[in-house]
Amino acid sequence: MDTHRDEEKPLHIVMFPWLAFGHMIPYLELAKLIAQKGHQVSYVSTPRNIHRLPKLPPHISPLIKFVSLPMPKVDNLPENAEATTDVSYDVVQHLKIAHDKLEQPLTHFLKSCKPDWIFHDFTHFWLAPMASKLGVKSVFFSIFTPPLIGFMGPVSVLKGDDPGRTKPEDFTVAPPWIPFQTTVAYRYFEIMKIADMVSGSGSGFSDVYRAGCCLQNCDTILIRGCVEFEPEWFQVIQNIHDKPVLPAGQLPTTVFNEDDTWWWMKEWLDKQPYGTVVYVAFGSEAKPSQEEVTKIALGLEKSKLPFFWVLRVQRGSTDKEVLELPEGFEERTKGLGVVCTSWAPQMKIMGHEAVGGFLTHAGWTSVVEAIQNEKPLVLLTFLADQGINARVLEEKKMGYSVPRNEEDGSFRSESVADSVRLVMVEEEGEIYRENIKEMKDLFVNARRQERYVDSLLKHLRCVLKH
Repeated sequence: MDTHRDEEKPLHIVMFPWLAFGHMIPYLELAKLIAQKGHQVSYVSTPRNIHRLPKLPPHISPLIKFVSLPMPKVDNLPENAEATTDVSYDVVQHLKIAHDKLEQPLTHFLKSCKPDWIFHDFTHFWLAPMASKLGVKSVFFSIFTPPLIGFMGPVSVLKGDDPGRTKPEDFTVAPPWIPFQTTVAYRYFEIMKIADMVSGSGSGFSDVYRAGCCLQNCDTILIRGCVEFEPEWFQVIQNIHDKPVLPAGQLPTTVFNEDDTWWWMKEWLDKQPYGTVVYVAFGSEAKPSQEEVTKIALGLEKSKLPFFWVLRVQRGSTDKEVLELPEGFEERTKGLGVVCTSWAPQMKIMGHEAVGGFLTHAGWTSVVEAIQNEKPLVLLTFLADQGINARVLEEKKMGYSVPRNEEDGSFRSESVADSVRLVMVEEEGEIYRENIKEMKDLFVNARRQERYVDSLLKHLRCVLKH
C-alpha cells in the first residue's frame, strides 16, 4: 500500500452543532478552516437554520456540503421554530426534544456516507455511542470556553453519580478539582437564572447530564480557546477527563452577511465623533426583562454618550413578552442614539471607528469580535456560560461588570451609566482599553489559528491509523 498516497487522502468530517446560532457560527468557522486544508465537511442542521447561515466563500464552498435534516414535529414547539432564537427561553426544552428526535435520520446519514469523524455539541448525549457502533470516531467540540468546561467538573459530578454539588451556592465558589486561586465561578443570581441547566428539565435530561455523557463517550475533546490565553484551564480539563484535549483556537468571525441596512447605520456612525459611541447588543440568546430594558435605556441616556443599541424585543413570534422602551425615551435621545430592533451586522458596526465600547452579555463570539475590533467591554450577563466568561474577563481586566444585587441580579440605571463611562471615557478605565488591544494578537493571529487546525487534523489522522 502506498502510505504517501494514503497520507494525502482527505478526511471526511461531519459537523452537527446544537440548534443555536452561537453554536452554529463557530462550527461553521471551524468547517471553513478545515475545508481550506482540502478536507470534506458535511455540515448537518435543519432546513431553516442552513438557509440563515452566512454564505460561504466560493473557493471552499465545493468542500462544505450542507446536510438538511427535516425538523421533527413536537408538541408545544411553534411552526418554523428551528433555533433557540425562534422561541422564548421556556420553550427551548421542546427544541431539545425535537433535536433528540434527529438521532434516527442522522444515523441513516452516517450509514450512507461513512465519514471518518463526527464533531458534536454538548446536547448530543446519544450521539457518540451510536457513531461508535457505525465505526465513526467522535469529537465533542465545545464552543464553551475552557474555564466553563473545567469549572463544571468531571463526568461523575456532571452525571450526578458523585454529588459534588447539591445546592446553588456550590456553583458560586471554585470547586476542589481546581488547584489554583481563581474568582471564576457563578454569582448567586446567575446560577439561579439557569437552575434548569443543572436540575433537569422538560426535555428529560439536564444540560450538565448531556454534557457529561458527551465528555465521557467521545474519542477526543476539542475546545474553543487557545492554550496561550488560559493554559491552567486546559490543564484542569486534561486532569479530570482522561483523554486527548485539543484547542480549536478562538475562531474569529471571518464573514458577515451582506445587508441592505448597513448604509443607514454607517451614515449615522460616520457623523459621530471618533471612539464615542457605545454599542449595545446581547446576542441571539439573551433577552433582558422589561425592567432591565428600562434600566439599560435610562442608563444610556444618563451616560450622555452616543449609543447604537440592537434590541431584540421578542424571541420568536410566539413570545408573549414584547419589550418596550421607556415612555419618551426615543424623543429625548433623538440624535444622541439609535435603537435597532431588526438584525444588524455586528462586525461592521464594531469595526467602525466611532464605536468606543461594547455593552455586552459576554457571549464568547461577541467577546472575540470585540477583541478583533479592539473595543473594551462593559459586561451584563443573562444566561448559560456568560457568568463564567465575565469572571475570566474581569480577572484579566479585559471587561468591567455593571454592579448588581447578588441575590436577584437587579441593577440601577446609574450603574449602567457609570460603568459605560468608566470603561470608555474615564482615566480609571484606561486599563480595560489597553488590555483589549494587547489581547488582539492572541485572539486573531491567523498563523496561530492555522497551527491549531493543523495539529487537530494531524491528531484526527493519527487516531484513525491506530
